[in-house]
Amino acid sequence: MTRTPLRPLARILRARARGENPDEIAAENLRKRHEALRDKARQRAEGRLLVLGLAFFCAFSVIGMRMGALASSVPEEPRATVAGNPIIGQRADIVDRNGRILATNLATHSLYAHPRDMIDPARAARELAAIFPELEQEELYKDFTGTRRFLWIRRQISPEQMQAVHDIGSPGLLFGPREMRLYPNGPIAAHVLGGASYGREGVASAEVIGVAGVERQFDAFLRDPANEGAPLELSIDLTIQAAAEQVLAGGMSVMSAKGAAAILMDVHTGEVISMVSLPDFDPNNRPRVLTSGDQSDSPLFNRAVQGVYELGSTFKIFAVAQAMELGLISPDTMIDTQGPLTWGRFRIRDFHDYGPELSTTDVIVESSNVGTARIAMQLGAERQRSFLDALGFLKPTSIELVEGSTGKPLLPPHWSEISAMTISYGHGLSSSPLHLASAYATIANGGERVTPTLIRGQDAQPGPRVMSQTVARRSVDMLRQVVSRGTASFGEVTGYQVAGKTGTADKARENGGGYYDDKVIATFASVFPASDPQYVLVVTLDEPSIHTLGEDRRTAGWTAVPVAAEMIRRVAPLLGLRPHVDTPQPVGVTLTSN
Repeated sequence: MTRTPLRPLARILRARARGENPDEIAAENLRKRHEALRDKARQRAEGRLLVLGLAFFCAFSVIGMRMGALASSVPEEPRATVAGNPIIGQRADIVDRNGRILATNLATHSLYAHPRDMIDPARAARELAAIFPELEQEELYKDFTGTRRFLWIRRQISPEQMQAVHDIGSPGLLFGPREMRLYPNGPIAAHVLGGASYGREGVASAEVIGVAGVERQFDAFLRDPANEGAPLELSIDLTIQAAAEQVLAGGMSVMSAKGAAAILMDVHTGEVISMVSLPDFDPNNRPRVLTSGDQSDSPLFNRAVQGVYELGSTFKIFAVAQAMELGLISPDTMIDTQGPLTWGRFRIRDFHDYGPELSTTDVIVESSNVGTARIAMQLGAERQRSFLDALGFLKPTSIELVEGSTGKPLLPPHWSEISAMTISYGHGLSSSPLHLASAYATIANGGERVTPTLIRGQDAQPGPRVMSQTVARRSVDMLRQVVSRGTASFGEVTGYQVAGKTGTADKARENGGGYYDDKVIATFASVFPASDPQYVLVVTLDEPSIHTLGEDRRTAGWTAVPVAAEMIRRVAPLLGLRPHVDTPQPVGVTLTSN
């Protein structure tokens, strides 16, 4: 920067020549310099103030817009920003194969008391007893006036109950947050879901744990935050489950049965589409376990999985299929049915006299005990045991229920020849309806072992081959004739070609002392459609009896079969199966052209 001197020589010389004072020139130049510095400083200050003003304007504008946005938005809890997905603390939902909710969570509250903070314990006890009828006013007052510092009143309450307690206005009544397990469909699929309860709990939180069914079997999965809230998807179809329960409940009532079970299974994947056990319960209000008596009398008892019964003549097809697989017989082989068949002190009889002999097919169609026992004599005890083991009858099923391991088949202590003979027609070996459904699915799908599952979309790996496709197809054809002209004629459903086998077994006494004379387990194991088997349905009734045609009837043909037929009639369209209608041939004269 060029600096102007205060006493420039040229001006000083001119001023002296004119007789002027040179000091005035220096003073004027000093004044001009100060004015220039002042103007420059002012401009700098004004610039800084402008920038600061703009900064304040922008800041207040941002703050104002943010306040406006917050004022117009819906309030929500602040959440910490983290990398990745947030941690899921809730128990995961359970859904059916179509994604419909079977079990979910509901935010609610618990109610507890600090008695020492209460102003009027008598009034609090009286008001609480009015809100919760199951609570005793005297006991509450005794607890409130005792030495206790803390008292649980209710583990979970509804919003209406919470408001009613809040209106009492007692400072000693407090609420804690809770997450309860909710089953929006009530008792539908109750034995599959099982139920949940509280584990470790405090006033601020509680741990929800599964206590039965898939809730307990998959408890770790449902509670694992790493799954990010992904639901547990079951193979159950909610619509079909509801229809099956409705039909079975109606059939159980009409047949005056003590209990009932039904299983619908895909023969190729082993997926259980429906599993029903009656009587049932509401998992929202799960009853207590029986502490005495027969556990099978409890509604918690899963008859489809835990109930092991002698399933009667439904076993006959296994003896015939094995004999055909070994080449010992064919569908047309004539079997000696002359009775009674005597083995030591035991006598085997048929329900009717079928004459001296029947074909293998008619042994199944007419359900001949004598004929089946003679086939079993050809098989032998060891080969029969090995075959039934291959079908899964000698150990509990691997179904994904904690109750599955308790459904252990009851086997004879010594598998003798007479054991083989009686087991061939379903006596002497007790198994669950789920065992039977799996074995029939093995026959229906062409002879490959089926493993039942409650999880949808499992990679269905082909099981070991138990019998050839030819034998399996012949077995299904025999079962079809049981319905079309045999003991299961009431099982015919127009358009769906039902195949199946009835089984009526005397019910064993609870103390192991023989059998009841007037109580049976009636079972119908069916396959449909017979031309291209897709599903197996097993229906079992405990102690059924119906009075018709002037007498009491208990056999499966009169009890379990009509119930199963109605169930197929209801669920087959829901399964997407189109009825097959035979086109009648033209009658009369037909005009043809040459």
